[in-house]
Amino acid sequence: MKINTYLFLTAAVLSLAFALPRAAYASGGEDWGSPANTADPDLVKAQSAIKDKNWNQAVDLLSKAAARDPKNAEIHNMLGFSERNRGNLDAAFKEYDIALTLNPKHRGAHEYVGEAYLMAGNLPKAEEQLSILDKLCFFRCEEYSDLKAAIAKYKLEHPQ
Repeated sequence: MKINTYLFLTAAVLSLAFALPRAAYASGGEDWGSPANTADPDLVKAQSAIKDKNWNQAVDLLSKAAARDPKNAEIHNMLGFSERNRGNLDAAFKEYDIALTLNPKHRGAHEYVGEAYLMAGNLPKAEEQLSILDKLCFFRCEEYSDLKAAIAKYKLEHPQ
């Protein structure tokens, strides 16, 4: 009995040891509240502006942060999110493209660009992003689930 328990615990620890780094890498290891993204005072203010849906202020603050840290994929993802929510899809696509060039495995950017494609009426491109997320997520992730739900809603609202 002790050997079976030991083997089970060893297998569980090893599976976590391999799964967690992969999950962190696949997501880009970044999120809006990570310490790396809260060191910049403009990012902290931008996060508040996003929560308040003050898209113009968020874009202004994030543009300043991006000028200081142009290789930060999460800043460009947040900027794309803010541009999309204020209705500027061209700028949103540009920022998502930068984010995904910097980090092709950035799950949040794949989800958000997929949602932007839906806003533009481009279902095939949104489904392409869902397929990418399906490969990036070790198990189904929130980004995959959210985009899948958005695509399902889009299909209901736009029957072919």
